[in-house]
Amino acid sequence: MTTPKALGIAGWSGAGKTTLLIRLIPELVRHGLRIATIKHAHHEFDVDTPGKDSWEHRQAGASEVLVASARRWVQMHELRGGAEPVLAELLQQLSPCDLVLVEGFKHERHPKMEVYRESLGKPPLYPGDRQVLAVASDGALAIPHPRAVDLNDTAAVVACVLECARPLPDVLQMLRAR
Repeated sequence: MTTPKALGIAGWSGAGKTTLLIRLIPELVRHGLRIATIKHAHHEFDVDTPGKDSWEHRQAGASEVLVASARRWVQMHELRGGAEPVLAELLQQLSPCDLVLVEGFKHERHPKMEVYRESLGKPPLYPGDRQVLAVASDGALAIPHPRAVDLNDTAAVVACVLECARPLPDVLQMLRAR
């Protein structure tokens, strides 16, 4: 297996990061890549259902619950008031893959592709973040970027993702350097 790579997909809420990822992942899989994703959530969320055994285990105080079946397994970790994990810690939790796409974490120091829409009325991230290696936008950029691609051109965005993704050990080193 080759060294896994990682790239962030960053931008303001409503820019279309998730929509883009949903288009990119099948194309990258067609390229023969095993893809993992990490998504940052700003709000409290739950992937478990009240009343299910795993939910009951967490409610009873378990810090970690692993649920497995013949089709999938999931591991949930309750922070119980502890600090939110940083991206470097989360990247180390992943199973082997070829490419990790990180949605969100726009303020972390990892290589990123920014999803930018001027219509949101928010300033672009790329002028102030040297880790934004590319910008996928639905229009012309007021401030030029050397790697700007059309957000609606999936093939161009896939090519740019493959070009900009960096080896995971390098990304981890970047994240640890404070």
